[in-house]
Amino acid sequence: MRFKPLSGSDMKAMDLLKESHGGALRIADTIENKRDFETRKKILAETEYGAMIDEAEELVKRFAKVEDFEEANSIAYEKEMGTATSQVSGFQGARVTHRCMQKIAESASGEVPVFVPAEMISVVALTEGYVYEGNLMAALAMAENIMKVDWFCSTNLIGTPLPEKRFTNIERVTGVELETEPAGDDLVQLVLKNQGTFFGNLGGIEVANDNHLVYLDGITRAAKTTGANFFLNPSWSTIIAICYYGRDIPNLYIKISMMLATQNLMQFRMLLNIMNEYLRDDMTSPIREINIGNGVSAEDSIKCSQELDESGIKGVDLAAHILINPDLGRPDFNWYDDSIKVLENGCDLTFKYESDGQGRELDTTEAYFLSDEERRANALKIGDVIYYKTLQCTKHAMEYMKRGIPVKFGQSSRG
Repeated sequence: MRFKPLSGSDMKAMDLLKESHGGALRIADTIENKRDFETRKKILAETEYGAMIDEAEELVKRFAKVEDFEEANSIAYEKEMGTATSQVSGFQGARVTHRCMQKIAESASGEVPVFVPAEMISVVALTEGYVYEGNLMAALAMAENIMKVDWFCSTNLIGTPLPEKRFTNIERVTGVELETEPAGDDLVQLVLKNQGTFFGNLGGIEVANDNHLVYLDGITRAAKTTGANFFLNPSWSTIIAICYYGRDIPNLYIKISMMLATQNLMQFRMLLNIMNEYLRDDMTSPIREINIGNGVSAEDSIKCSQELDESGIKGVDLAAHILINPDLGRPDFNWYDDSIKVLENGCDLTFKYESDGQGRELDTTEAYFLSDEERRANALKIGDVIYYKTLQCTKHAMEYMKRGIPVKFGQSSRG
């Protein structure tokens, strides 16, 4: 690129931030250590989530198996089909995830046994309590270690109120100045000026000035504390920043989220150029999954797959929403038929559920931004919501399989 996305001072600040966390090698080693199940169980045993983990280990033993469905329906997979990877959003912390596990276990003897998706997404702000008191680690343990999903994606919103020391530490090690304001309860937050409203800032994702450093610091702290290794991005600025910052941390990844989904091939090529600028030596990128926007046709999604293959960039999946929250876009949105076209064309696709399409209570984007107290009070309801999303994901997956399309699920749904 003729005009480089990052200046020397930009890169220096990120290098200094990384070094303050121990450097790339130490960050990567710490992440791997915290991903070990026995390590997580030992830590969680000292929290309110210890008994929940024990019960989850029993629940998973009752889950239905995909092989039983394949045998009962004489499923045969066609080599020319793309692979479909199942993904469900809304696993809002440990209590919600645990409730969904209870419902999945109950479904094994029902009319439609529910299979665990290969990927889960959580849109919970990385507050001090969520990261440091066991909630996030417990959700990860249930998802990654017990249900054995391939990826669990967490979200960092830079508007999250945090102790003042989080911001002053970033300023101290990088030399930048961050504009903050009191947020109550002895917390402060970045000043988000864009249009001056919550939704004007897209729920606290604005990344102005050097605010991308707050995003990088947040995901690094969460990764080192819990073993979380996959995060939603909030902005184009942080896409560029993580491509540089994470180039030498091989187990730290982001997903291009629904807010910044590529809506056309021009945006997709722009993204490929950013990734190419800071590729790792093995031709992979910290970006490992890209949401194709809700407005994209099946034909353009296929072109994105083709151009990704031609780019030589490795290890990147393309995802598409099949059903979305009623308040996120058109209430009648349904991309299932388009997904069939993509998969039958031989292109791999991660098929994602923000909703089950029924407009249930708390099946809204707004439910992603509940306070910790509200989320705790509504854990059973939200757990039911993601169970129904997972049920709809399973129903569509079964139709894919009947068409000869192979589907990836969480390993706990395999024999």
